[in-house]
Amino acid sequence: MNYQEWLAEVPAEITDDPIWKTEVYRLGLFLGDLAWYDALKLTLKPPTRSLSDQLYRASGSISANTCEGYSRASGKDQARFYEYALGSARGTRDWYFKARHVLGPEITSHRLKLSAQIIRNLLRMIPKYRGESIREESAEYATTPLQELLKNVPLPDYQFTHNAPRTTDEESPND
Repeated sequence: MNYQEWLAEVPAEITDDPIWKTEVYRLGLFLGDLAWYDALKLTLKPPTRSLSDQLYRASGSISANTCEGYSRASGKDQARFYEYALGSARGTRDWYFKARHVLGPEITSHRLKLSAQIIRNLLRMIPKYRGESIREESAEYATTPLQELLKNVPLPDYQFTHNAPRTTDEESPND
């Protein structure tokens, strides 16, 4: 799967909205969709079931809070929701790190890098809407070039049909 294939699946009801032009929204929505597959894999192991819930909620909040902020009238209100999205992006990154033992290094690395890209974008956006700089220590966010992250997107080694997970080793009902 890659970002271009995913874009083709996003319905016009979403892509025709002006918020679609906001890169951080698109990337947040994409990461939220990826988190769906990752969370399903995490639910298969009892110790990571609650982690999967936290991961899915945090990742879904990135695009949801971006929508909220985009829809606010004042710059300060917009900035407040973009700050919530920033917190969700950082939380998502944290949960992905904790999930690394189940998701494996390839998926974890990809999701951490995509989260870092979203964080970097939000850190650039927020001061523009707030009218002042962010009151936290400056940090250098080294990120992988975005196009690299959007080409070959790793997914868990489970296939999901009708919301029921099965390993790739199991027989398909059509076999």
